[in-house]
Amino acid sequence: MKDLLKELQNTETELTETISSISEDNFNTVPFDDCWTPAQVTEHIMNAIGVDLLYGETKQTARRYDDKIAETAKLFLNMDIKMQSPDFIYPSGKQHTREEMLGIAKEKFDRLIQAVKTLDLSLTCTVFEIPGFGEFTRLEFVWFYIFHTQRHIFQLKNIAKVLAG
Repeated sequence: MKDLLKELQNTETELTETISSISEDNFNTVPFDDCWTPAQVTEHIMNAIGVDLLYGETKQTARRYDDKIAETAKLFLNMDIKMQSPDFIYPSGKQHTREEMLGIAKEKFDRLIQAVKTLDLSLTCTVFEIPGFGEFTRLEFVWFYIFHTQRHIFQLKNIAKVLAG
């Protein structure tokens, strides 16, 4: 539990620092063909963090409640794999300010940390399944949010380098 909270806080800090390192002028700039702007990447990250899902319908878990964490990490932290975003977490294409997205990130991570501190993370969420993985426990969803965010922090850092020239 302490490791999970620490990882959430570290991921939030790294995301905040990365977003803050990109100038406001470059935040809505396409760095190269077939790439999202930093604002779009950030919006996508926020769209993927479904905190409300953790409060949805659950059931007892009929397996180890952390079984899918290693497999999720292996996939999402492999930067050699190109992934296609599902439509429901695709960025809208709207312009965003850094301040706006930093505020949304803070709110999402605050809510995630509160969920980790107060919910039974061993229960399986029944409202949504990650494509290719099936049902996740609350714990596995939180780790998914962390790994997915870390993947895109790596992307944001690369975009920031390109935009900085």
